Amino acid sequence: MAPHTQQLTRPAVRLRGLTRSFEGRTVLDGLDLDLPAGQFTALLGHSGSGKSTLLRAIAGIDHGVAGSGTLTAPERVSVVFQDSRLLPWRRVLPNVLLGLDGKDAEERGRAALAEVGLAGRERAWPSELSGGEAQRAALARSLVREPELLLADEPFGALDALTRIKMHGLLRQLWERHRPSVLLVTHDVDEAIVLADRVLVLSRGRIEVDLAVEREGGSHGEYRARLLHALGVTDAGAAAPGPPLRP
Repeated sequence: MAPHTQQLTRPAVRLRGLTRSFEGRTVLDGLDLDLPAGQFTALLGHSGSGKSTLLRAIAGIDHGVAGSGTLTAPERVSVVFQDSRLLPWRRVLPNVLLGLDGKDAEERGRAALAEVGLAGRERAWPSELSGGEAQRAALARSLVREPELLLADEPFGALDALTRIKMHGLLRQLWERHRPSVLLVTHDVDEAIVLADRVLVLSRGRIEVDLAVEREGGSHGEYRARLLHALGVTDAGAAAPGPPLRP
């Protein structure tokens, strides 16, 4: 059995009866979910369905929100947002190393930047980076912390189509190399199918669809049709072949 297959036998995240409410409106309603260690999972749902609420709960950054239930997650968690959130007054390498110390921190930061294709850009200012480069720097900042769990909240939503495709390939390669657990929140059905090995659909505060995506022999069109149907979208092109499953 391959090492990453063995890793999937233990959960990285476990939720039981997780509830979150805002101003009397229940967003997460007694949600149960296990995310195995090393698995790449994508989360779909309509705007306001609670995707980001779930991600923030797992990240432990939803302080003060009304709720209940039990949640366990790894100690080392990194979050990547749609906005790279680089500090404009710090150069790229200090941004990547933000909050880190130790004699090998700079070496690790340079290695992380090289891994995402930004070698030589360590002293650039964030304003000098393209949107794709800024998100690469954000990925480097996450990876340098060697996370057990990577939470990504629509990290490519603000990028143009060609840059998105490149970032899809990069994220998948980085995941295959480091094998953190990944939970990707996205509105893009095709993005979810291409990147993830498991796709969840959140609706009415619970997981309504839990779909395993087969890398070899799977049908993008069939997966797409099923997920669009779960999201209430029905059109003549729903079962179109779509892009290949491996970016």
